[in-house]
Amino acid sequence: MRCFSCINFCSKDVENYDGDVASNDVAVDDKGKTCKDVTEKGKRFSSQRYNVARSFTFRELCVATQNFKDSNLIGEGGFGCVYKGRLDSGKIVAVKQLNLNGLQGHQEFIVEVLMLSLLRHSNLVTLIGYCTDGDQRLLVYEYMPLGSLENHLFDLEPNQEPLDWHTRLKIAVGAARGLEYLHCKANPPLVITLTCQLELWAHMLITGRKAIDMNKKPSEQNLVAWSRPFLKDRKKFIQLVDPLLEGRFSVRSVHHVVAVTAMCLQEQANFRPLIGDIVVALEYLASQAEHEPDSRTISSSK
Repeated sequence: MRCFSCINFCSKDVENYDGDVASNDVAVDDKGKTCKDVTEKGKRFSSQRYNVARSFTFRELCVATQNFKDSNLIGEGGFGCVYKGRLDSGKIVAVKQLNLNGLQGHQEFIVEVLMLSLLRHSNLVTLIGYCTDGDQRLLVYEYMPLGSLENHLFDLEPNQEPLDWHTRLKIAVGAARGLEYLHCKANPPLVITLTCQLELWAHMLITGRKAIDMNKKPSEQNLVAWSRPFLKDRKKFIQLVDPLLEGRFSVRSVHHVVAVTAMCLQEQANFRPLIGDIVVALEYLASQAEHEPDSRTISSSK
């Protein structure tokens, strides 16, 4: 089963949200499945007592988002736009209006939505419902009041503090746990390119750079390509770190985290670490980072 575009990862260290999910009509949970090839599994779905996602009409979502008003736009990407909305119940949600180009047919979409709806993990944003009116394809998620990781890493407001090093490590741990759940613990598992995806997030957290940034000079537009030369020389690891941190990090911690992300970049998949090993390593590094002195402290004490 391919990775669906609507899976989102979060960390409770950055995002505070209401974990309650609206329970309504059609059986859909954080992963998505129904129709023909799900009939045999229908009994299992109904007996698992998951929070059930809801089938929304397009009209309901138009009302919730005030006809997808520009002022309610909270995100935009290759898969579509995301709007803040308020349901009749008063619950605030995020409504993702998917780009129809390349989307599968109605039946396949419902199957994937029902599979997504079965996912329940503290590091995955909960899918509340969906809409398939006509040719519309929309997904409704719990609303994250503090925004996405990008809101805390890139294009910060003048009075906005950058994420500190320890918080970044805790976010990396959360992302790794979410991926481990998808790959190893979800039933059925969702197979995606785990270490490559995690490596990209880790790079963003370490460097404070976007994965692709066309505003930078050509040699720096692709984050992974730009960082490879630094990963080959341990003495250059420190040059990867987000300058906004201003030395507020442990050099030892940075070296270890960069080494872990470098292992995830191995060209041959069988040389890359297992996701479970990455989780353990990042959990340990995060626990140590809280008590390690930062580089500014070390410098001032010399």
